[in-house]
Amino acid sequence: MINSFIAHTSPGRSRVFALRKEPRDYDRLEAVTTLGGDDLRHTDQLVGSLNNYLADRDDTALQVVLDYLPKAVQMATKQYLKEKCPPQMGAFTSFGPIKIVRHAVYFRRIDDELEDYLEGAYSIGLGIRMSNERRSDGGVDWVVQLRDDEVSVPASAQPRSWELPAEVELLETWTSEEPHPGLGPVRAALGVAASASAEGSWVRVHTLLHSDLDVDYEGNGTSEFVVDVFDASIPKQNPED
Repeated sequence: MINSFIAHTSPGRSRVFALRKEPRDYDRLEAVTTLGGDDLRHTDQLVGSLNNYLADRDDTALQVVLDYLPKAVQMATKQYLKEKCPPQMGAFTSFGPIKIVRHAVYFRRIDDELEDYLEGAYSIGLGIRMSNERRSDGGVDWVVQLRDDEVSVPASAQPRSWELPAEVELLETWTSEEPHPGLGPVRAALGVAASASAEGSWVRVHTLLHSDLDVDYEGNGTSEFVVDVFDASIPKQNPED
């Protein structure tokens, strides 16, 4: 995954690189484009726009900056983004890439221990992703990933910051904006997840910040739980996990 864009500037040119971070691998730099001496003054603006693009995928805003640069730079930048920088829902905020705090914490059941764990993470603003997995003995684990922030979603957008899998059909989406009398958002979300899992369905749970704005929406709005239920059986646990 591309983590950010950076530049190395010398008296005669600026080279723009993508910093790529891969799981279980070393970070590495990939060359994106080079600015000649006449365009050095645009280096910071280009790098800043590329980093903003990681979060908002705003082609129009990026093009405003590219229009100041030679055609060769524009073409190289666009080609790199097309080939190496596909959109990744929930991977960035306007402050930079989301960092994973805990990759995978396993719970054998939905109970008070799991609820307390999620309540603690939710109360301090960590992003949560959770899904069910079938163990080799036939039981079901709930696997929780904690992230260092919640991703903001515009008011008019679907309440989702975890990309849907392409290979299965979505049966139902529940959010904590729906009425849940007498229950907090964590307990209500766990109740929906437990019921669907008991029917043998694959379930994913995540949190997001659903804004009340469509422009400058970062950091505004209501924190929500989202439960997605899929028309698929609970996936088998990877024995290497």
